[in-house]
Amino acid sequence: MPIRIPDALPAREQLEAENIFTMTEYRAFHQDIRPLNVLILNLMPTKIVTETQLLRKLSNTPLQIQVEFLQTASYIGHYTDSSHMDSFYTTFDAIRDRKYDGMIITGAPVENLEFSDVDYWDELCQIMAWSKQHVHSTLHICWGAQAGLFYHYGIPKHALDKKLFGVFSHRVLKPSSPLFRGFDDRFFAPHSRYTEVRAEDIQRVPQLEILAVSDRAGVFAVKTQDSRQFFITGHPEYDPDTLAKEYHRDVEKGLDIALPENYFPHDDPTQTPVVRWRSAAQLLYTNWLNYYVYQTTPYDIRKIGDQN
Repeated sequence: MPIRIPDALPAREQLEAENIFTMTEYRAFHQDIRPLNVLILNLMPTKIVTETQLLRKLSNTPLQIQVEFLQTASYIGHYTDSSHMDSFYTTFDAIRDRKYDGMIITGAPVENLEFSDVDYWDELCQIMAWSKQHVHSTLHICWGAQAGLFYHYGIPKHALDKKLFGVFSHRVLKPSSPLFRGFDDRFFAPHSRYTEVRAEDIQRVPQLEILAVSDRAGVFAVKTQDSRQFFITGHPEYDPDTLAKEYHRDVEKGLDIALPENYFPHDDPTQTPVVRWRSAAQLLYTNWLNYYVYQTTPYDIRKIGDQN
């Protein structure tokens, strides 16, 4: 089944070129089916790139998914044309009375700031509070995971001695978890961050369980006991060249940036990276949608939140 997106969204052309089945709003309107309603709060500066990455991962399921994009009203980025934002994004005031089967809160390049110093922190707190009653299951990514763990459970982030940058091996601590159904014993995922959350802080909160970790990158996946919130500290949705672009960008700026680990063949930045995380990333998003959204969300979307 396809992913349902606005007819003119730029990601549509790229996804169709990859033989990913998308469905226009017109065609979806004429199908007698209730799609899963998924809201994406996109906090990344490169909106279109992030849209495409996430839609690619959400598309490979036997479900029809209607995606909406949310932006903050308290901070307007400058990297994406305003016409794109006006056409495809909404604000919290416009959707605060609605309910969603799933929600994704992306990362953001603000991790070196204290949470309270982020321009849109108060608005993000409003949205995260709202999600507890209006979203069946929420997936937080990278800085979004750190923000969610801090807001909901008071778990701090800690500065690293240097940037964690590269592709790292992880192991599943709870093989019976449906989130990791189909995973190999070891799987890979990209990370790009200056801060971390620590296992000992998470283990003090009885509502939380750690599902996967990395010897090098630390905690990777955390969820609540009721499976209503998930926190992923890496970027499994990243494209093959995302870390390369970040590395070359920083080199051109004259920044002191190390090579991303376990990424370029022979640590040669002129070579094309070999992707080792694509299948695990696809499984993670597909499993989240299937087991924690589709199979447990109320058919009557108005009843979401009633289980609290």
